[in-house]
Amino acid sequence: MMDNLPHLLIIGAVWPEPNSSAAGQRMMQLINIFKLYNWEITFAATAGESVHRADLEALGISSQLVEINSSIFDDFIAELQPDAVLFDRFMAEEQFGWRVAEQCPETLRILDTEDLHCLRRSRRAALQENREWTPQELLENDTAKREMASIWRSDCSLIISEFEMVLLQDLFDVDAALMHYLPFILDPIETADTEKWRNFWERGHFVTIGNFRHPPNMDAVNYLSSSIWPLIRQQLPQAELHVYGAYPSQRAEALHQPARGFLIKGRAKSSTEVMQNARVCLAPLRFGAGLKGKFVEAMQCGTPSVTTAVGAEGIAGKHPWPGALAEEPEQIAAEAVKLYTDSALWNKMQQRGVVIINNRFSAGQFAPAFMKHINQLLANLRQHRRVNFTGAMLMHHTMASTEYMSRWIEEKNKD
Repeated sequence: MMDNLPHLLIIGAVWPEPNSSAAGQRMMQLINIFKLYNWEITFAATAGESVHRADLEALGISSQLVEINSSIFDDFIAELQPDAVLFDRFMAEEQFGWRVAEQCPETLRILDTEDLHCLRRSRRAALQENREWTPQELLENDTAKREMASIWRSDCSLIISEFEMVLLQDLFDVDAALMHYLPFILDPIETADTEKWRNFWERGHFVTIGNFRHPPNMDAVNYLSSSIWPLIRQQLPQAELHVYGAYPSQRAEALHQPARGFLIKGRAKSSTEVMQNARVCLAPLRFGAGLKGKFVEAMQCGTPSVTTAVGAEGIAGKHPWPGALAEEPEQIAAEAVKLYTDSALWNKMQQRGVVIINNRFSAGQFAPAFMKHINQLLANLRQHRRVNFTGAMLMHHTMASTEYMSRWIEEKNKD
């Protein structure tokens, strides 16, 4: 290892799988930013190897398997002494944050929230109970208490959605100095890119894509099958819905019904190719949080989309949606059919996607500002922590409770 390069340790429960989920793509974007600014990177995960994981070694990134509730990690990080540690979601910070603070007190601790888990779970509960969701429910949510504590303990939390930035400040009074807005980091869409896109007439069928292990995706597939697709097929009897996603369950595969044009395709070899061949991306998400990568990729492929307000949340900002937003099955179906059959409307919506990608997710806009912020935190870390008394208090109690619980589990496992 070259001592003159700053060193980042990333800790996650899983290895990044950019072809399986938007979370995997997000992690690779973060890795690429740090690599661009000449950081040395070590990736540590608690999960076993996956055949679908990114080839980190090819990028010059060291890999390390770590265990929870094990003091072996203490020896590992004490020797590594990274300049910064990035926790992949709040559960990783809960498990390892106090160990990092104990062994490397001068190390910058960054939390990538991915999305607010409490928001997604709270919305899911409201849907299951057939009631309207309100933000105030989060104030009594146990996941929210854990997640907010993790944010306060961290020196910097990366927030992917503007909606969640506002929610954290207005509802939970999280100090803005503890957060940094960092959405998807993407290359702009150039004219040369759009010239390669298939046109309206060269495309066919609807597509939805998303990891089946992610509850919002599976719920949307069930919703499509039971309530929306029958309405579309009444008007477009030759159309098909191609459902792609990693890790399909038996319940998902049972929905495969070629006779009604509802096709469960499983993992896509190339999500880009799948999206570029489709005429419309159809994904009526009824709960969720963060940014939905399927719609961003649809825009990158020139594919208009139909979704809900929850699905579109945090993506377009003040720009109009590149397709249609609807909430009820009849409205969703009507908008999907209209977009599928009207070439002039379709072309207009395609161009909206270009505007959103180029104005909302530009790598040139966000990457330099992010790294400038990281360098400023490293240079002023002691003062930054001094004014975060709430975080210091939470860390104190974490090291007096979580630490001893973890050490007790470690001793128990020895027996």
